[in-house]
Amino acid sequence: MKRLAILGSTGSIGQQTLDIVRSFPNKFKVIGLASGRNISLLAKQISEFQPQLAYSALKLSLPDKVKFSSMEEIASYPETDLVVIATSGKIGLTPTLAAIRSSKKIALANKEILAMAGEIIIAEAKRHRAQILPIDSEHSAVWQCLRGEKAEVARLLLTASGGPFYHYSSSQLAKVTADEALQHPTWKMGRKVTIDSATLINKGLEATEAHWLFSIPFDKIEIVIHSQSIVHSLVEFTDGSVKAQLSFPDMHLPIQYALSYPKRLPNSKLPRLDLVQVNSLTFKPVNYANFPCLELALEAGRRGGTYPAVLCAADEIAIELFLAKHTSFPDIARIIARTISLHQGIANPTLDEILAADAWARETALQIVNKGSLCY
Repeated sequence: MKRLAILGSTGSIGQQTLDIVRSFPNKFKVIGLASGRNISLLAKQISEFQPQLAYSALKLSLPDKVKFSSMEEIASYPETDLVVIATSGKIGLTPTLAAIRSSKKIALANKEILAMAGEIIIAEAKRHRAQILPIDSEHSAVWQCLRGEKAEVARLLLTASGGPFYHYSSSQLAKVTADEALQHPTWKMGRKVTIDSATLINKGLEATEAHWLFSIPFDKIEIVIHSQSIVHSLVEFTDGSVKAQLSFPDMHLPIQYALSYPKRLPNSKLPRLDLVQVNSLTFKPVNYANFPCLELALEAGRRGGTYPAVLCAADEIAIELFLAKHTSFPDIARIIARTISLHQGIANPTLDEILAADAWARETALQIVNKGSLCY
């Protein structure tokens, strides 16, 4: 039986992870749960799964047998076999490092961690022999395609649904509301990830993530629009052969694959793919002109250093302001671009320098909006 710690248990990925645990009660046991502010749902999860450790950002009354612990303590707890990082943003960074330094297996769903500190994370994982198992559907697909392969990779092709606005004109994008941006056509995700999918910045973060996970140069990573979200990624080898991983657009499958690896578990609750019903699969080039956040993310990934941390922090602030109806949808890219333009990057940063860049970017992004210095 694998003993799991789930950080971000009340979010979309966390809840779906617990669905898998429910499907296999004899294979997985929950040791620790951590949540942000949704303490009512966390209390229900604690009652159902009876973990030994729990954390919440808000005060929570715990049963006598459950110890309140920090996320770092939960991630490094000796009895834990696998740590699921289902948080979003920088909050998952130090718990991930704690898990790595305790030589844990880590099922990673947080895009920002490797974008912000990929060099440090991968180096520490090698040093402590910690295994990072990707949960993102795109990286899980690449991981599955590469399994058993020794041939050199010519290209990685990461697929993107295009979000709800891929066919919008610039004038239409200017009128997009927060409610519209939260309606993704194929995936059910948390609020931030859904907005990131609408701006396509998520694909730039995923390219950076793939660069670190699979040691692939950026010039060998391409992004294509695939609106059906059936092909989750493709790998082309040097002989011209292309392998792809296909499945119904449902995050339960990549989560289960990471939890059960190296085995595959039969699960009748997961939807099966019917290609006859799908009928056709289409692939289109990316429209970078209407989605500048994607190019900003790719450029930050290529530049490296503290630039990805600044991008991620500015993106979080920009999304908060947009969801609060203080700014427009195109302003998300403007806030990020302006923040990056003011940053003096540091190459090969320490963790403290990355966290300092994150704090600087958050403050700077807010000042840009408050002072009305966005470039239109």
